[in-house]
Formats: sequence, C-alpha cells, structure tokens
Amino acid sequence: QVQLVESGGGLVQAGDSLSISCTASGRTLSTFAVGWFRQAPGKEREFVASISWGGGTTGTTVYADSVKGRFTISRDNAKNTVSLQMNSLKAEDTAVYYCAARWPGGGSSLYASRFKSEYAFWGQGTQVTVSS
Repeated sequence: QVQLVESGGGLVQAGDSLSISCTASGRTLSTFAVGWFRQAPGKEREFVASISWGGGTTGTTVYADSVKGRFTISRDNAKNTVSLQMNSLKAEDTAVYYCAARWPGGGSSLYASRFKSEYAFWGQGTQVTVSS
C-alpha cells in the first residue's frame, strides 16, 4: 500500500505558472511509476503526464498532447515526491489534479503509462483554477 497526498493547488491567472506535488507515505515512491490525471466538472478524468520508476538511469516521461511543452513531471527521490510544473496555464487547465501510482511489480509496470486502469493507488486531488 502507498498513500498519496497532493498539494500546491490554487487560483492563478492565465499565463501564470504553478507547481503541484504528490507526496507518498507507506512506501518509497521511487519504486512506482507515477502519473498525474485531472478531472474538470462534468468531464471524464483524463491523463496529463507520467514518469517511470525512480530506479532507472533516466526518468522516461509521457505527456498528453494538450500539455506537452507546457508541463513538466519530475521526481525527487530524497523527498519521496513527484511534482508537476505547469507553465503558461490556460483556463482549460482548470480541474482537480490527481496523482496516482501504478500497480507494483516488475516489467512494464515500472514505466510511464497514460491509462487510468493501470494505476492502483490514487490521491484525493488538489484543485487548480485558472482564471482568464
């Protein structure tokens, strides 16, 4: 089991930057591939970004097309966190942002994924609101 807690959400203006973090307890987050998803009111939860486990030589990342070039996912193994740096925010980025950890195990489960069904553990979310 791993417990995930998101933090850092808030209200910003369009064009601003914001960084949100996901902190883990119960397990070392570096042993999991981690993803960020978001859900806007009345919409399905959608993929934002994912990063492979922290034990490899490089952290492979995957991004949704809508955030590519604006958002950066990274991990800090010493702090047991994964962060999402969001730049050039737009009104359409407004949503509750959730971090999630993939089902543990070897092989492909160590790598970044855009599919919700491959994530076992979820945080409770943090609200990001971008005013235009």
